[in-house]
Amino acid sequence: MSAPLTDTSTTPASAAIDAFRALRTEVLEDCYRRQPTLSTYLGMHQHDASLEDYSAEAVADEIAAARGFQSRLEAIAPAELPADDRVDRQQLILSLESAVLRADVIRPWTTSPDLYSSGLTNSAYALVKREFAPAEERLAALVTRLRAMPAALDHARRNLDVPPRVYTELAIEQLDGNRAFFEAAVPQAFASVDRPSLQAEFRRANRAVIEALTAYKTWLRDTLLPRSRGPFACGAEAYRRRLWADEMVDTSLDELLAMAEADLAQNRRAFEETARRIDPSRSTAEVLAEIERHRPRADELISTTQAELDALAAFLADHDIVTLPADSPVQVKETPPFLRATTSASIEVPGPFEQVATEAYYNMTLPDPAWPEAEREDFMRQWYYAAITNVSVHEVWPGHHLQFLHVRTLSSDVRRVLGVASNVEGWAHYAEQMVLDEGFHAEDPRYRIAQLQDALLRDVRFVVGIRMHTQGMSVAEAEQFFRTEAHQTPHVARVEARRGTFDATYGYYTLGKLMVLKLRDEYKAAIGPAYTLRGFHDAFLQAGPLPLPLVRETIMRGLARP
Repeated sequence: MSAPLTDTSTTPASAAIDAFRALRTEVLEDCYRRQPTLSTYLGMHQHDASLEDYSAEAVADEIAAARGFQSRLEAIAPAELPADDRVDRQQLILSLESAVLRADVIRPWTTSPDLYSSGLTNSAYALVKREFAPAEERLAALVTRLRAMPAALDHARRNLDVPPRVYTELAIEQLDGNRAFFEAAVPQAFASVDRPSLQAEFRRANRAVIEALTAYKTWLRDTLLPRSRGPFACGAEAYRRRLWADEMVDTSLDELLAMAEADLAQNRRAFEETARRIDPSRSTAEVLAEIERHRPRADELISTTQAELDALAAFLADHDIVTLPADSPVQVKETPPFLRATTSASIEVPGPFEQVATEAYYNMTLPDPAWPEAEREDFMRQWYYAAITNVSVHEVWPGHHLQFLHVRTLSSDVRRVLGVASNVEGWAHYAEQMVLDEGFHAEDPRYRIAQLQDALLRDVRFVVGIRMHTQGMSVAEAEQFFRTEAHQTPHVARVEARRGTFDATYGYYTLGKLMVLKLRDEYKAAIGPAYTLRGFHDAFLQAGPLPLPLVRETIMRGLARP
């Protein structure tokens, strides 16, 4: 997708190396300070009691700082650095370019009301989700964050200008869930703290946040929504710049769209052929409906998923597909009640710097026992056996969880912090196809149907993202495209189409998968008879979640070493 960095290295200059490494630390420390919520997730807990500064002045200062850092990095000649430092330098420059592009060109801080309300929720959740410190200590940090949250919503009122109507509608729809999190989930998470004075402080601060969110929703509905007439499309130039800064992809939009449409057509043919293999007398919709009926009971979901994870791990090891780190179990458990409304399945991995709460959990959401039986059954339709496998491959083995285990071992803090979507999501999406190609459940085409349906969904995201932001496709047209081309329900199609308005480049799932496949072919040709699938996968994961052209640079350089 992009030419590799030119290797014009000479003997590295000590002064340049020292200057770069000091600057690298300075850039990352600035990131941790400006983004305390991210810092908490990463396991860097020195900023747990801070909240992001949502003011326009803070945005302007961040833009100026990023431009200054970028200029200083560009002034360091790559040829004066060792190879790994050259890669880190390039990734830092790209990440700073992305930060400036978002803040100064895309400007979500002026168009996205949900950036504020969901951002505050996410900041509280970071202190809830992992027990990296005693509950009392985390609650004290949360109280400090809570006290700053009403002011953040005041900044939202001053910053938001003329957003797209869909953005304001989405924020309004999300707000009840944001508020419910503070009303129920947060108090429940810290109910065990036996310190009355701290609990009293928490209740006051938390009540103020709930009241501020309530008032914010009213303001969104009565004041911002009537003036929400802005366009959501970022335009071709900004789209190209985002692909470069975020993913280091400089392929033309015409070529990318042709690539997306070709993959969509190929997967559509495979989907239809597989459905005919299962039952040539039925339509694809009828075949899908029949597959969905093959599912565990709600009380069997946890054990079924755990058994499938164990089977996946054994398959990967027995078939020499990838190296699994020792002592890296994943325990499947029910999603905590206070998170049930926000996730169906999620992998809970420690941040790359986390030293205490290092366990990994695969959360599966069960239907609420209080629901009527028909509602519980409808909920379980998503958890048919083949879907459990595909989601588990993506989230755990050999997808996100395995990659995050490798990230924790990297020596480069840049690579531990600045992962890119086309790598992370591309790898997990690639894994869904790869494990079936290698023979997992090969005898049962229902598993291929599940994998292909998800592939079609990602293909349509790729197509729709480009068309919506550069060719004038409407939300309604995108919604219909998801229904007809990806076999999605009306509800899912609406959610996906609206996501595309703000996640413009969400074709990175398919884009990343195709780039991984291309890199695998290049690696195989370069290494010749010594090629093994495990060798490629291990080399890929050990390179870190870099933009894929930098992964290619790193892997090929490794092959050239004597």
